[in-house]
Amino acid sequence: MNHPENLKYTKEHEWVKVEGDDVAVIGITDFAQSELGELVYVEVDTVGDSIDKDEVFGTVEAVKTTSDLFMPVSGEVLEFNSELDEAEGDNPGLINEDPYEGGWIVKIKMSDTSELDELLDHEAYLALIG
Repeated sequence: MNHPENLKYTKEHEWVKVEGDDVAVIGITDFAQSELGELVYVEVDTVGDSIDKDEVFGTVEAVKTTSDLFMPVSGEVLEFNSELDEAEGDNPGLINEDPYEGGWIVKIKMSDTSELDELLDHEAYLALIG
């Protein structure tokens, strides 16, 4: 299973990659997508909204279950990955195929970058998932 060392992780299995000073990309981990199984739908209706850390910003739906997506750090949702969007690319399976690159879910403008310090590093995340 792949879990890049340069990312931050949550106990709910989201990952965060910082791009520039206050912009971050968020997705779900390889572990999460493997546990969920084949993803069939991703819903994010929060573009343009400011979301607090740990609030729900969307959902992912697999064949047998639906799971909430929790914001790892506070910020404004700037963009939803158009490849996952039902109205555009409609390929939620990208998360199964490539959770850390093509399968990213949202980009945000972080409002408090110090919250990154509360997230798990690579080693702590590996310990969490065993």
